[in-house]
Amino acid sequence: MYAGYFGLQHDPFSIAPDPRYLFMSARHREALAHLLYGLQGSGGIVLLTGDIGTGKTTVFRCFLEQVPDSVQVAYVFNPKLSALELLQTICDEFGIEVSPAHPGPRTIKDHIDPLNAFLLTLHAQGRQAMLVIDEAQNLSADVLEQLRLLTNLETAERKLLQIVLIGQPELRDLLQKPELEQLSQRIVARYHLQALSAQETGQYLAHRLGVAGWQGPLPMAPRVIKRIHRLSQGVPRRINLLAGRAMLGAYATQRERITEAMVDQAAREIFDGRPEHPGGWRLTWRITLPALGLLLLVSLLLSLLALGWIKAPEWMQDKGGEPAALQPDPSPMAQPTTPEERSPTKATPAQAEDAPGDIEALLAAKLWQDEAPAWQALAPLWAWTPDPGTDPCKQTLGAGLQCFRSDRMTPEGLSRLNRPAILTLRLADRMPQRVLLTRQDADGQFWLAHASRQWRVSASELGRIWDGSYATLWRTPPGTRERIVDARLPEQRQWIDTRLVQLQQAGHIASTHNTYEQRLVAFQEKAGVETHGKASPMTLMQLNQATGVDEPVLVKAE
Repeated sequence: MYAGYFGLQHDPFSIAPDPRYLFMSARHREALAHLLYGLQGSGGIVLLTGDIGTGKTTVFRCFLEQVPDSVQVAYVFNPKLSALELLQTICDEFGIEVSPAHPGPRTIKDHIDPLNAFLLTLHAQGRQAMLVIDEAQNLSADVLEQLRLLTNLETAERKLLQIVLIGQPELRDLLQKPELEQLSQRIVARYHLQALSAQETGQYLAHRLGVAGWQGPLPMAPRVIKRIHRLSQGVPRRINLLAGRAMLGAYATQRERITEAMVDQAAREIFDGRPEHPGGWRLTWRITLPALGLLLLVSLLLSLLALGWIKAPEWMQDKGGEPAALQPDPSPMAQPTTPEERSPTKATPAQAEDAPGDIEALLAAKLWQDEAPAWQALAPLWAWTPDPGTDPCKQTLGAGLQCFRSDRMTPEGLSRLNRPAILTLRLADRMPQRVLLTRQDADGQFWLAHASRQWRVSASELGRIWDGSYATLWRTPPGTRERIVDARLPEQRQWIDTRLVQLQQAGHIASTHNTYEQRLVAFQEKAGVETHGKASPMTLMQLNQATGVDEPVLVKAE
């Protein structure tokens, strides 16, 4: 209703799971990394928990997009089942035909036997099976015990069934019960997804508005964003409800800016006049009246001190006996949360003028809002200059290059790919900003650049302001005329296999791999790339790096 009034193409705060509006905070990316780790391991149970509305489903959808074709997934979204009903659902999801061994109702064994045969067949084909159970806090104790028994289906090398449990915090409490100790010991990776921080809330609002078509400064001041964060406690779904209702209020009153009063009114309407959580928007009179009396008393004492009618106590005085100056509290958005963040690298006056700045200087900088100038700055590193005014990625093939993009990159992925790139930052309440990633130090610090300015930030500092958007270039095999998704042409396979054989002769790939496909999968396993046997851009970038193809890098080999 209000989208047209604000010049938006869509409703930016719909609670529908539209992938266009996906915002991956550092917490969401870490949760995704835990799920991917569990998939790449030798099997077991992966646990993802979080409060209602924190984005567990969002993370799971991202996870499913990255699951290779070699993994067959069974998804159970209604876990209020008996042990037998759960097995029936699993077999149905995997398409397993269950034939009872004797007349009468089907038993648990009637389902376990064909399920085990199915998993062994998948394993023999080099494939995996994954069972995902959503709302897993509703599982009963006997069903959880049946899940534990399913983890006993295994070979000498790995579990045959990878299990992912997704649920609310009660699931963690449930798994701590003594009778479920054996199941808890089967969990190979666990992550509790927390709500967004105050800074991430501003980034989240800017992201969703930007995707919907918003141009210019946000329609809400920083103090309004802080109010939204406090009332929503940083829960994305609650942020959507509050921000959407507040913008509706602005539309109804023909206002162009969202005010704190609009947010408060939205909270009263959405939460039905009741506090949804401790520290929520509305306190009871039982709490408010004593607090109000204390506030009045403190105000009276401060007034008497200012007028000089009473003397300040010694702890409020400085060495000269005058009242000490009151220092403003730092903004919660600027509060460091880790030792690394509490001690950022500072640029000192003794350093040269072109010395890199720190995270604080980066937060205050004005960067590229459009991607075009960022590409113009990145391309010369590959000895290439694209024509301005045209999409650079449409010009790359003539230069033997190809663009690579991802919106779910991690700091670990930056180090693994080891190449300069364009990163999209979400700085407080500002619109998305672009910056170049140009270098990484031996201690893991990343160097970012814009025009002639540089900043040096840690991985944790970068994670707080970066949304995971990543764009770079890579050199394609000679003679490439079309964009590569899977390099399957004979000349491409020959070029790739020549380099795989070189790595094999150097001892980086086992000599027992005799075919192109075997060598390719072995290289993918070693490089940490999805082992789907396809020569994807990610595989080729890693192969370029491993065989010394002339490309710019973040960290030079010693």
